Amino acid sequence: MLSATYEARRSGVHAAMPMGRARRLCPEAVVIEPDHDRYAEVSRGVMEVFRSVTPLVEPLGLDEAFIDVSGARLRAGDPRRIAAMIRDRVADEQRITCSVGIAGTKFVAKLASAAAKPDGVRVVPEGETVTFLHGLPATALWGVGEKTAEALRRLGLVTVADIAHTPVATLRRALGDTVGGRLHEFAWGRDPRPVVPWQPERSIGSEETFHTDVDDPDVIGRELLRLSERVAARARSAGLIGRTVVIRIRFADFTTITRSRTLPEHTDVARVVHATALGLYDRLGLDRARLRLVGVRLEGLVEASAGHHQPTLGERPLGWREAEQAVDRASARFGAGAVRPASLVARPDSGEETVRPRPAPRSGYAQDGHRYQDRHPNGREWGDHPGGTADRLSR
Repeated sequence: MLSATYEARRSGVHAAMPMGRARRLCPEAVVIEPDHDRYAEVSRGVMEVFRSVTPLVEPLGLDEAFIDVSGARLRAGDPRRIAAMIRDRVADEQRITCSVGIAGTKFVAKLASAAAKPDGVRVVPEGETVTFLHGLPATALWGVGEKTAEALRRLGLVTVADIAHTPVATLRRALGDTVGGRLHEFAWGRDPRPVVPWQPERSIGSEETFHTDVDDPDVIGRELLRLSERVAARARSAGLIGRTVVIRIRFADFTTITRSRTLPEHTDVARVVHATALGLYDRLGLDRARLRLVGVRLEGLVEASAGHHQPTLGERPLGWREAEQAVDRASARFGAGAVRPASLVARPDSGEETVRPRPAPRSGYAQDGHRYQDRHPNGREWGDHPGGTADRLSR
C-alpha cells in the first residue's frame, strides 16, 4: 500500500499498510496500479517550478522538497506570495495540488506543510514556532520512531512540550547523546541545517513485498531477476554505474537482513547484478524459509563515463550491456516490459503466475537510516514500504 486518499484514511487505511489489510478495512476502495514513469515526469515538472524561484531546492523525493526563498523575496515577494505562485503554477502545469509549509527552519516547515494538507498553506512565524511545536505529539519530531517513542513514553513524555521541559541530560541518558540532544533542540524549534540543493546519488534500489509469504527458491530467484532488471535499467537511464550489489531479505516474522558484495569493476548490466544478487541469496542457505520481502540495490555509484572496463581475452566487442541498451530502446518505444527475460514470462498453459509489481510508494528516494521513499534522481533514501514495490534512487 503506497498511499491512501483521505476518504480511505477515514476507514483506517494508511500508507505502508499491506494491501490485504487495506482491502479488509475498506472493501469499496478502488486500487490503482502505480505509474512510475508518469510520477517521475510530474516530479521533474514540479521541481522545475521550484527552481524557477530559487536554485536552493533540496528534494526529499518525488513529491517533497525544501526551498530556501530568502534570496528571492525582493524579486518574487514575501513567502506567502511565493507559495501562492508555486501552487498556481503546479496546478496549471501538472494538474495536481500542492501543500506548502512556511517557517524559519527546515523541520518546522515540514511539519507546517503536513498541517496544510490537503491543498493548503500554513505559515508558522518565528515568534510562534514554540507555541506551534509544543501542541504537537512527541512523534511529530524527526527521529522519533517506534523505539524512541516507546523510550519517551517510559519517561512520561508524550508531547513536544514534555520533551522541551525535560533536562537535556536526562534525554541524553535515556536516548543517547546524539538523539537526546537533537530532540531537545528540535523541541525548542532550533534547527541550523541549511537547504542543500543537490547531493550525489548513493544507491539505486528496488524491492518487492509479496502478497503472501514465499518459500519457493525459484519464485524468489525470478523476483531477484525482475528487480535486478529494474535497478540496472534505472542506472543506465540515469547514466550511472555501481560497484556494490546489496540484497535485502525480510522474513515472515519481519526480521530483516542485508547482504552485499563489491564487484571488481562498476556495472549497469542486469545480468551481472542478478548473478551477484542470486549468489548472495544462495549463500544464505535459507532452506525454504518463508520470505515477505526481497530487494536489490546497487551502491557505489559513479558517472558511467568515469567507469573503466578491462576486456578479457577473446571477449566480444558487443555484449550484454549493448543487448540491454537495445532492450531500453524497445521499452522506450513500446512500453516497459515489451522485452524481458523468458523466465519472467508465464506460459499460458502452465497455470503459473509471474510475480507482478505491487503498487509502489512514491517513486522516490532517501538516505539509509531515515524512512524515506521510493525514489527519483533527486530523492534521498532507500525507504521501507511494506505491501508494495519500492523503487528508489538514494542519495
